[in-house]
Amino acid sequence: MMQDDNGRGGGTADYSRDKGGQALGARLRRLSERIDSDGTRIYAVRGVVFEQRWFGVLNQMILQGPTTVGEIAAALQITHVSVSQSCRSLQKAGIIRSDPDPADARRRILILTPAGDALVERMTPLWAAFNEVAADLNEEAGDVVAALDRLDDALARKSMFDRISERIQGLASKAD
Repeated sequence: MMQDDNGRGGGTADYSRDKGGQALGARLRRLSERIDSDGTRIYAVRGVVFEQRWFGVLNQMILQGPTTVGEIAAALQITHVSVSQSCRSLQKAGIIRSDPDPADARRRILILTPAGDALVERMTPLWAAFNEVAADLNEEAGDVVAALDRLDDALARKSMFDRISERIQGLASKAD
């Protein structure tokens, strides 16, 4: 049995890598954590208070101008709840504000504050470096973005839930 750095039995050296597709979710989470952690470190070294999870929301506000949580969620294809959590954090940090929509009082419009505008100006060159490095990594890894597109398309055709449900049903049918 292999041991980890603390001398405990740890099984295989790299569970996620060793299990291949069986650990797909774990592998994607690990890669996401590594990328986010390095991003957070870059911000910290530069003395910038910025949470990696803010980027998608802030970027949509830069691209769209004043917008709503629902519009951001639709553009990013993530949940309304996830966007709302990031927005609350951005508001608490003073980067955005939420105003009533003059056309529909039930909706809120998200707007960059002056502090948010200053942050975007400061971050733009840094984000350009992030984009260049991401493109370099994608090329080095053999166009992983194309593979992720294929995975995204496969899940759009049939969800994990449906695939697992069918597999379980098939196993149950064989047992009968």
